[in-house]
Amino acid sequence: MMGAGQSGQTDAMPGEARQQKAGRLTVFLGAAPGVGKTYAMLTRAQELLRQGRDVLVGVVQTHGRHETQALTAGLPRLPRRLTPFPPGAPEELDLDGILARKPAIVLVDELAHRNAPGSRHERRWQDVEELLDAGVDVFTTMNIQHLESVNDLVFQITGVRVTETIPDALFERLRDIRLVDLPARELIERLKQGKVHLPEQASQTLRAFFSPSNLTALRELAMQTVAEHVDADLREARAARGLQGIPIQRHVMIAIDGLGESEYLVRAGARIAERRGAPWSVVTVDTGSSAEATRPAGRRGMRSLRPDRAARLEQQRQMELDRAFALARALGGETEVLHNTDITQALLDAGAARGAKSIVIGRTRERPIARMFNRTLTQQLLRRGAHYELTIVSTPEVRKRLPRWPDTGGEWLVRGEPMFVLQASLVATVMAALADMLLGLQDLSMVYLVAVMLVASRTRMVAAVMTAALCFLSYDFFFIEPRFTPMISAPRGAATVLLFLAAALIAGRLASRLRMQVVALRAANTHASAMQDLGRRLSKAADLGQVIAAGSAALHAALRAETWMRIGQDTAVQLPPAAALNGRELAAADWTQQHGQGSGRFTDTLSGSSWWFLPVRSDQDTLGVIGLRFPADTGRLSFEQRRLAESMVDDIAEAALRTRLVAELEAARVTSETERLRSALLSSVSHDLRSPLSSMIGSADSLARYGKDMSEEDQRSLLETIHVEGERLDRYIQNLLDMTRLGQQGLTLTRDWIGMDELVGSASRRLQRYEPQVRVSHDIPPDLAPIHVHPALVEQALFNVMENAAKFSPPGEPILVRVRPAQAGQLQIDISDRGPGIPEDERRRIFDMFYSVERGDRGRHGTGLGLTIVQGIVGAHMGSVVALPGPDGKGTCVRMTLPWGEPPVLESDEEDK
Repeated sequence: MMGAGQSGQTDAMPGEARQQKAGRLTVFLGAAPGVGKTYAMLTRAQELLRQGRDVLVGVVQTHGRHETQALTAGLPRLPRRLTPFPPGAPEELDLDGILARKPAIVLVDELAHRNAPGSRHERRWQDVEELLDAGVDVFTTMNIQHLESVNDLVFQITGVRVTETIPDALFERLRDIRLVDLPARELIERLKQGKVHLPEQASQTLRAFFSPSNLTALRELAMQTVAEHVDADLREARAARGLQGIPIQRHVMIAIDGLGESEYLVRAGARIAERRGAPWSVVTVDTGSSAEATRPAGRRGMRSLRPDRAARLEQQRQMELDRAFALARALGGETEVLHNTDITQALLDAGAARGAKSIVIGRTRERPIARMFNRTLTQQLLRRGAHYELTIVSTPEVRKRLPRWPDTGGEWLVRGEPMFVLQASLVATVMAALADMLLGLQDLSMVYLVAVMLVASRTRMVAAVMTAALCFLSYDFFFIEPRFTPMISAPRGAATVLLFLAAALIAGRLASRLRMQVVALRAANTHASAMQDLGRRLSKAADLGQVIAAGSAALHAALRAETWMRIGQDTAVQLPPAAALNGRELAAADWTQQHGQGSGRFTDTLSGSSWWFLPVRSDQDTLGVIGLRFPADTGRLSFEQRRLAESMVDDIAEAALRTRLVAELEAARVTSETERLRSALLSSVSHDLRSPLSSMIGSADSLARYGKDMSEEDQRSLLETIHVEGERLDRYIQNLLDMTRLGQQGLTLTRDWIGMDELVGSASRRLQRYEPQVRVSHDIPPDLAPIHVHPALVEQALFNVMENAAKFSPPGEPILVRVRPAQAGQLQIDISDRGPGIPEDERRRIFDMFYSVERGDRGRHGTGLGLTIVQGIVGAHMGSVVALPGPDGKGTCVRMTLPWGEPPVLESDEEDK
């Protein structure tokens, strides 16, 4: 098996090799705008340029600051490329030019910048990734609020939600991270002097952002981020070389054993961590004996079911651990139970996993013999954990002198074990006598050794030692010459029995230790299996009701307890269905939800209840309460049961919070969408109804007042205006009616066979009646078979798309309608224009109702309904419609795909048949 150090080295080496092969990233990180990130980057670039390095300016935003602009002098840069972006727009990165030039180092300012529409990537950090993949080193700048993992924390600090974020995965490619810092007062002074660039549309918001408290918190967050990545880089680099990691962060790990003053030790360790400003955690090591001591005697192979002294002492220890862990969580620390028979190794592994610098332990009760051979916990930690700071806390009271159950498994035989020891020794003696008389077996020590291992594998070390002693005496008395006396005549016989005793003790110790490991692994596997089952159930839950049902079923299956769960207004009861809470139990549940603390059975609050109530907590409030009712004969929960229940409740709380947030986001989305549609509809109606009505009223008024004085041509022109605007108004109202029918699913299809040339020709003639200057070019095979559709609706869809294309086709450029058979009985209709086109990220959105941009039918005279109606009509025919780039990448092509239908059977064919 590969060791932990070898495994870490294996994992780290490929990552380091990839970093050496690809380009390397250097980030100049600041806490806020205006600290001088760009200035620091340019200063470093000038230093590297003087050293002969190939440095290229990709994009740098100086924002008109002369001292920053001066630092760009002499730095090579690419010629500014011609872009389709409007004048005054921010300079964009010439990605292709840099890749062609391929410098050693390129400067890319403002990593979180969103690229202009039409760029290869949406975000600038994606451009940087491509440069790194090409082997180019990149220097870049960013503020801490743009890091994705701290987005929520920044929002809590400043009240400003940052939308342009950078994924933390990009920081895995860091070569160097440089903190550019400035005291809060100096930064505010720079803001007052106008030296900090703020966008005009966000000026007021960002000025509120620049408060001393906000800037101080952001500075601390930036420093912490830099320290985290420096620490991670160091650990990975050392692991790649097979060296042990050196912790940089000052994590404090507190180890307790539940044998007295554990709560005092937690408080002392928490104060140490608080003074250092370090994160901290509390751990305890379960060697497997705790699970064994709390099992009924009958389940350990004994006859009696009464709890023994070891079980009572173990219960006291678990109660103390429960109180200490609850205190640690209340003080803000983390808690964990470690499973290992080697306490020292378990603590060292846990410290390495956490990057701990300090380990805090209490003053332990040391045996003189163990201290003589350097086997005490303190000596082992000092010897094997040399790079840790070990803090030993002396308690104000003498620690309880309890037996060290985790180390020895108990110092007294429990009820039933003496009889088991005697029976094993007696059976071994009888079997040895039979083997001696019937088989003539000379080495009878193996028979006794099997008995010792059997006892060690079924009980604890104390019983195994007593079995070894009894077997030693029986072997000496019955089978070593002279027999039936404790005397040993020959030195060889004395050596035989002494070696047997040593082998029996060693084998018993190993068998007992192996059994403790199996018990510990079984407990850990039970916990992991229950959590995995709960996670699988919760992953399928789509709403709060399903979360409650899944969590209730998982709790019942894992803990064998009746469950009652209330989250919000939803309540669930799991086995038996008739389980109900009386007034006192409901009062305990209400108290738990109100105070966010456990109550009822197994607690010190409202302990008269037969239910154990646990709060379902989120970071901000208590979401609900979960009740568990164990069988009446359950004296006290084991530590593993309590930890499993609390862990499952925490996962249920996360799932409930997820569903609540999803519901809130959906409600907010629906409200926003409704408001947007309402505004769009009002805007559309006010324009598209008023404009034709105004033209019609004006023309009619002119005819009424001055008609007899007008020429016939002027009168005909006014009448034509009334006619055209009336038809335009009719089309708009028809669009609204069509959308109403589509939205209410009231559209019925009356299909008929019709040729595509007839449909396209009718739609083209209709379009040219309204837009005489538009030219339409048809490309339809002459032998194309008819299609089975609703003719009027498909003609309306074709007209809407062609009208949409006509609005944005350049003068003199025709609209191309191309019809071709497609695979699988489909007909493909492409309507293309030579206009400005539609960006890729907006092509799907143009089919949304009332989506308004200066493209497609969302232009100045558009209602935002035409293409939506097309999508509804084509969808009703079981077809599809998509927007694609036009021919040769210019303009837009709207592709409609319709099912052809079964071809009609001609009368001549019927007669032939």
